Amino acid sequence: FDVEGIDAAHKLVILSAIAFGAPLCFDGVFTEGITQISQDDVKYAEELGYRIKHLGIAKADDNGIEMRVHPTLIPESRLVANVDGVMNAVLVQGDAVGPTMYYGPGAGAEPTASAVIADIVDLARSIDCEAGERVSHLGRAANAISELPIKPITDVQSAYYLRMKVFDKTGVLANITRILSAKGISVEGVIQKQPSKGQDWVKLIMISSSCIESTMLAAIAEIEALDTVDGGVSKIRVETLG
Repeated sequence: FDVEGIDAAHKLVILSAIAFGAPLCFDGVFTEGITQISQDDVKYAEELGYRIKHLGIAKADDNGIEMRVHPTLIPESRLVANVDGVMNAVLVQGDAVGPTMYYGPGAGAEPTASAVIADIVDLARSIDCEAGERVSHLGRAANAISELPIKPITDVQSAYYLRMKVFDKTGVLANITRILSAKGISVEGVIQKQPSKGQDWVKLIMISSSCIESTMLAAIAEIEALDTVDGGVSKIRVETLG
């Protein structure tokens, strides 16, 4: 549940209900685990000034609500990028107050018991309420459930970290950036590793500008079709978090 992001997705459903009145719909959460993250990704992210964290992200606008759990590159200067061990953090972006963060232990006997007892107390307080007065949707009246649609991951906007293996010759980087540029995607950062002795293939790492995921997927398909790219393109979403 932790490695594949399922536990975080459960928590995100509850937080989305509290924040946006989203229905309790686990199937609406895009969930991606950490099994595809390599030690190289961690190292390259640090070289570019980022850290990789497994985040649950919920956002709402006039077009819908997005709920997604996946590995994410975050600038190393952000507080949430420095949350480690059993500690958890919830970052809330308010219209007026801006970003605020709530930080504390997310595992252990006493922290877990504290949360369970708090829920029991909330339930006990509602017992004496009239049926029409009971809070039925995590702090919202039943008729306050949002009618906004849940966005598919292909409609979500994000920047991207891309890692690929390319042939070490002139023009390869230009061809890749041309494909990205044709789809309105610019490159914000690049690392190109030197080839090992006797090898003609090198690792190329890029940070892209923000774009709709469906656009990035189309660009990746074209890049993977190039003869000078060996295998697939690994991608990790990037968030600045304010």
